[in-house]
Amino acid sequence: MESIPFADLGLASARDKVLAGERLSLDEGLALLECPDPHALQALAWAARERRHGDRAHYVVNRHVNPTNICVNRCRFCAYRRDEGQKGAYVLTPDEAMAKLADAGPLDEVHIVGGCHPSLGLDYYLDLARRVRAAYPRASIKALTAVEVEHLARLSGLDVPVVLAALREAGVDMLPGGGAEIFADAARRTLCPEKLSGEGWLQVMAQAHEAGLRSNATMLFGHVETPRERLEHLDALRRQQDATGGFVCFIPLPYLPGNNPLGAEAQGPQAMDVLRTVAVSRLMLDNFPHIKAYWVMLGLKLAQLCLSWGADDLDGTVVEEKIGHEAGSESSQALTTAQLEEAIRASGFTPVRRDGLFRAAHDGNAPASAGKEAPHA
Repeated sequence: MESIPFADLGLASARDKVLAGERLSLDEGLALLECPDPHALQALAWAARERRHGDRAHYVVNRHVNPTNICVNRCRFCAYRRDEGQKGAYVLTPDEAMAKLADAGPLDEVHIVGGCHPSLGLDYYLDLARRVRAAYPRASIKALTAVEVEHLARLSGLDVPVVLAALREAGVDMLPGGGAEIFADAARRTLCPEKLSGEGWLQVMAQAHEAGLRSNATMLFGHVETPRERLEHLDALRRQQDATGGFVCFIPLPYLPGNNPLGAEAQGPQAMDVLRTVAVSRLMLDNFPHIKAYWVMLGLKLAQLCLSWGADDLDGTVVEEKIGHEAGSESSQALTTAQLEEAIRASGFTPVRRDGLFRAAHDGNAPASAGKEAPHA
C-alpha cells in the first residue's frame, strides 16, 4: 500500500480514515468510487475486509422459494412479474412450496420472496412459515421483503408492526433485503413508481428491527442512477443501521438488462464498476458486519474476485432462482457445497459455513420429518 500515491489521487484523508477505522464522508466515498487508479480502492477495501474477517469467506446451504410471480407492481427492471391470467403466472400451494424444500435436503437457510399478489393474504405466508419452521427447526427463515410486508399490511388492513410480529411468531427470523432498489426519488420514479418509496422501505426495516427481526439490505445499481445517488443510498443505510442496528448483510445487486421493460435504456454495470461498488460498499458501510457477492447475479467468477474487493460472502447453494435468471443471469441455478468451498479456496480464502444470521452452521439441519439425514446439495 505504501507504493500507492493516495495523496496525488486525492485520497489521503480517505486512506487515513480507513486505516484508523473512522467513518468516510459521502465526498470521500465518491472520490473512491471515481478514483482513476482502482488499485488504491482495492487496497483500502482489502484492509477493511481483512480487519473484520481475516481470510474467512462465508457461504450458506440454502433454498430459494418464490411463492408467486403475480405482482401489483410494474417495476421496469423486472423480468419476473406477471399479471393474473398471463402466460407463465403461478401461485405455489404451501404443499408445493414444501415439496421444493424437501427436494433440497438439509438446509441452514430458507429464503422466501416473490411478487406482491393482489389477493394472496397474510394467512398464506404465516401458514407457509409455520410449515417451514416445523420441518426445519434449526434453519434460519428469511422471508418477505419490506415491500411485501407493507403490501400485506395494506391488503390485511393491519399495521406493519402487527404483520411483523405475526411473521416472527410463525418462525421468521429475518427479512431479505430486496425492494430497496435505489432510494433516489427521480430514479425510483423511472424504475418502480408504484413500489413502496425508499423512505417507506427504511421505515419498514426500522420496524422489523424494533420487533426483534434482523434483515439484509440491497442496492440495485448500473441502471439510471448517478454515482452520487449510490453513495447517498449507502449513507441512508448507514444512518438507519446507526439507529436500529438490525442489518446483517449488504448485497450490491447489478442491474441485469434482459427481458424487462427498461431494456436497453440501461446496459448494466461493467465488471470493473461492480468491483468498485463492492469495495466502496465495504468502506462506507462501516457498521455493517457483512458484504455479499451474490454469485447468482454476478456469475461465480466475478463473485470470486469480489472477495478480494471487500466482500466476505458468496451466498449459497440456492437450488432454484427465478428472479435474476429471468432477467438474463447466465449463472447456474445451483451450486453444491463442494463447489462453493472450492471457489472460496481457489480465491485464497477459508470457507466458513453459516446460516442466515451468520451463525456457524453444520450438518444437523435436516428436515425434522427425515428418518435419516440426506446428503445436502
